[in-house]
Amino acid sequence: MNTNFTGLLGVLHLALVVWAAVSILGSGASQGQKVLWILLVLVFPVIGLIIWFLAGPKKV
Repeated sequence: MNTNFTGLLGVLHLALVVWAAVSILGSGASQGQKVLWILLVLVFPVIGLIIWFLAGPKKV
């Protein structure tokens, strides 16, 4: 795989994780739920982002 393409995917993934974390922290969920969502996104990078996007806490 081309290293430029791989680097671009890495930057895109990092941006999505940061966006998800900021959104999770700004949601109306409890502190415990926020921690669990952030851990899910960090431990399972792609699957965690997909699950968060579909079922994660929404901003209030």
